[in-house]
Amino acid sequence: MSRTLIGRTVRRLRTERTLSQQALATRLGISASYLNLIEHDQRAVTASLLIKLAETLRVDLKELSGTQERQLQVGIKEAFSDPLLGTDAVPDEEIEALAAGSPNAARAVLALYRAWRVAREDANGIALPSGRRILLPNEEVRDFFDDHANHFPLLEEAAEALAAELAPGVPAEMNHAIAERLRSVHGVRVTVQPLDMALRRYDPATNGLALSETLPRESRGFHMAFQLALLEAREAVEAVLTEAAPSTAEAAMLMRIGLLNYIAGALIMPYTAFHAAATDLRYDMEAIAARFGVSYEQACHRISTLQRNGARGVPFFFLRVDPAGNVSKRFSAAGFPFARFGGSCPRWVVHTAFAQPNAIQVQVAELPDGAAYLCFARTVTQPVARWSEPRPTHVVAMGCAVANAADVVYADGLDLDRARVGIGLSCRLCDRPDCGSRAFPPLEHRLSLDPMTAGATPYRFEAKAR
Repeated sequence: MSRTLIGRTVRRLRTERTLSQQALATRLGISASYLNLIEHDQRAVTASLLIKLAETLRVDLKELSGTQERQLQVGIKEAFSDPLLGTDAVPDEEIEALAAGSPNAARAVLALYRAWRVAREDANGIALPSGRRILLPNEEVRDFFDDHANHFPLLEEAAEALAAELAPGVPAEMNHAIAERLRSVHGVRVTVQPLDMALRRYDPATNGLALSETLPRESRGFHMAFQLALLEAREAVEAVLTEAAPSTAEAAMLMRIGLLNYIAGALIMPYTAFHAAATDLRYDMEAIAARFGVSYEQACHRISTLQRNGARGVPFFFLRVDPAGNVSKRFSAAGFPFARFGGSCPRWVVHTAFAQPNAIQVQVAELPDGAAYLCFARTVTQPVARWSEPRPTHVVAMGCAVANAADVVYADGLDLDRARVGIGLSCRLCDRPDCGSRAFPPLEHRLSLDPMTAGATPYRFEAKAR
């Protein structure tokens, strides 16, 4: 947990509950002056006091991680650093104060900034009668999953109830059980055949589900599970969707597909059995994938959802990125502060993993504020219909706070302090002066260039004025 942010989180939660410092201090059994020091990040919080804080404020321990403030702070810094706004640099202290002291105002600033970006990049998309669209559909859906820490109890219950009826016994035999359920209950005939530009196609007229012959076995199982979720778990999905109230039909459909994918994953990797296996195998992702007969990416995706009360897994972030740096999937239960706009750090294992295909690469990544994460990444490829087509290749990366590293097999043999690699959120937001991988100068610094001297970094800059 980041000590830097715990004080702001406590202050926010106390304010939301209209408690004075004296009132909360009395309930915690500490002095008001001590609580004041905690809220201003001048005193660390012991484990016992942290637990008491969670109980007194009636929140889960993860809510005391400072994740909300951290994400707000990163988003606000990105917005204020946009050179097209033409504003003077805003000091980090003011950004931190806004995110911590006025979170609703901070979110409103971000909403305005997003609306401006949508208007600039997608001029036709902002002109809705309701005026509600402030995000592109994919961004709205990404935020929705982030807000729920990629965990949906209602969908887990629906998947477990269905899995109990299938009762395959052996996890790897779930594919056969799903195919038989589709046939016997719904009369759906599953075939594997050549499909032009499609991986799965369902024809309601013939009640036939056609799967592409290019799909590997584990992917065929997932697509069958998706079809079964569509037929038997639609009510749970629509309940979650109604509560989310997406702003556009596009966002609603993207969200619906994402929730059906969630149930499909939960069906072939039931929570209780999967959580037990992950703990037993210490998050060895290839071993977990083999046990459940799923792909490496499917196993990683499922790991990022294990946040059930009373049976939590290690909180991980999940990221899928292509060779150009485009992020196609992103979930974070670990509180990693992803940059919303622009690329990420080229020193991060997420990008260096492309150099060694199919091998898991491990890195202890340290952000400029000192927060450190155990990260691991591996390339995954997708099938192609013809040999001349470029094979889609991505890196799937995961990470957890170093405080949880002992529970993860990839930390074995690592010196978690000495092995750290300094990374930034993106070149535009990174203050590291000695980075040879820097692609762009930082937005909030003045360049200091000297034709008589060549350094390891192409952009030398002055320290930011405080």
